[in-house]
Amino acid sequence: MLKRFVKSTLITGGLETARIVKMAGLMKAARGRGAIFTLHHVRPRRPRLFDPNAHLEITPEFLDTAISTLKAEGYRFVALENLPQELTAEGRAPIAVFTLDDGYRNNIEHAAPVFSRYSVPFTVFATRGFIERTHGLWWETLADLMEAKNSLTFDFGAGPETLPLDTAARKHQAFGRFADYVGTGDEATAVAAIDVLARANGIEPLSITEKLTLDEGGLKQLVDNSLAQLGVHTVSHRALSRLSDEEVRAELNRSIEIIEQITGNRPTTLAYPYGFLSAVSARDRQLARALGLTVAVTTQPGTLDAAQELTALPRISLNGHFQKAAYVGALASGIPFRMMRTG
Repeated sequence: MLKRFVKSTLITGGLETARIVKMAGLMKAARGRGAIFTLHHVRPRRPRLFDPNAHLEITPEFLDTAISTLKAEGYRFVALENLPQELTAEGRAPIAVFTLDDGYRNNIEHAAPVFSRYSVPFTVFATRGFIERTHGLWWETLADLMEAKNSLTFDFGAGPETLPLDTAARKHQAFGRFADYVGTGDEATAVAAIDVLARANGIEPLSITEKLTLDEGGLKQLVDNSLAQLGVHTVSHRALSRLSDEEVRAELNRSIEIIEQITGNRPTTLAYPYGFLSAVSARDRQLARALGLTVAVTTQPGTLDAAQELTALPRISLNGHFQKAAYVGALASGIPFRMMRTG
């Protein structure tokens, strides 16, 4: 709990510093050509006893605030698939692009009306395994499971052990262990083991998938909105860098197929699952390009410039813990990321 508090405090301090530097008119070049923003859930805040994924959700009101803040600062809102030509257009206002990962139901219920209010295009990256209800969202499964339990017994590889979950701090510590377990071994095996644990404790992972994410019919309804586009987010939401060439091709090809089936058009955009440095390799970028996925986004923080590789674009997360208008401008300025590189 202390570690999470210290991290939050450091981020808040960095955002406040960036806000002050921006207000002083300094480091203007850090803004570059604009920014791509990452969202996941957009929904009214729901108090939970244990919420390890709170950073992945913002309220519709904050999305409205973010868009109106960027609009007031002169940003142009463009669709992700149009980004290549927009990046090379000289003498234009800065760009803002909105993307949403995983294909949650609240994207159509709560996010789409806000985007429509401002005529802002947006891209939703949908995962085939979620669309077809064949795969669970392990982070959501664990949140529900650990909120409901005061202890769990699980084998991380050295034999069964009992994890105490009687305090928020212990729940967060255990959640971190599960996240490390998913991120260091065979991911499919790890997720399957978590699903077995959940079912043994009365939690059905695929029911969570159905409750939270859009199926094919829901995504077709979403793209009836001319502002909405669908992009590729693989089949199983596994880190591509840890898969074989054949597995990566299958993950991308099968995801391309279902997006084309839903929209009638072959997609050209991709969000790498997880998206951080160790989850995306040069091989993955090459395979994406070979399959016609010409614009691909990571979760590496940063702003845009015309020289960037189009299959490794940075994005800025609108974090649920920092829902203030001033922080939107501070993030879009690029100053926090420039300070991180030079600090």
